[in-house]
Amino acid sequence: MADPFFFGYGSLVNRATHVFEDAHRAQLHGWRRAWRHTNLRPRAFLTAVPATPDCIIDGLVAHVPGDDWAGLDERERAYDRTRVTEHVRHDVGRAVHVQVYAIPQGKHGQPDAAHPVLLSYVDVVVQGYLREFGEDGVDRFFATTDGWEAPILNDRAAPQYGRYCPVGADERALVDDYLATLGARLIEGA
Repeated sequence: MADPFFFGYGSLVNRATHVFEDAHRAQLHGWRRAWRHTNLRPRAFLTAVPATPDCIIDGLVAHVPGDDWAGLDERERAYDRTRVTEHVRHDVGRAVHVQVYAIPQGKHGQPDAAHPVLLSYVDVVVQGYLREFGEDGVDRFFATTDGWEAPILNDRAAPQYGRYCPVGADERALVDDYLATLGARLIEGA
């Protein structure tokens, strides 16, 4: 029997944001990330979206605690789960069934001034990619994520992201350099 695993592609890549001990680096084929918002959350956040077969996103797969999806479903309540086992490459070393949390098409919108991306969220996600995949992984994160034209709320002085963890000056500078290269629009927090 295969163990239930989920594929994390945003803040779940940063091991400081969770306690999933049985986590492994992985790649999801045929998907991209995108910044989106729903009426279930006040700020924009990442979702996975189907893409061309040659698109690959890095992330982590992790065992669902106690084989029970209920707690994880609550954490990820703005998403639906989609089975992606056959699209994930990993080195877990045993049979796993993998699902990804994604917002179905038609249930999300583009980020806007009322629903911006939080810079503290970007910082935490990039920190995770840097720790797991190095600078090449950070580069791939930015390249395989859509929606960088979204307004990004600079909340670094008072981080609003619920799973925020301290981010160093070098990590913030790395994020700032990528956002500047992408022409991202930062807006100041209140």
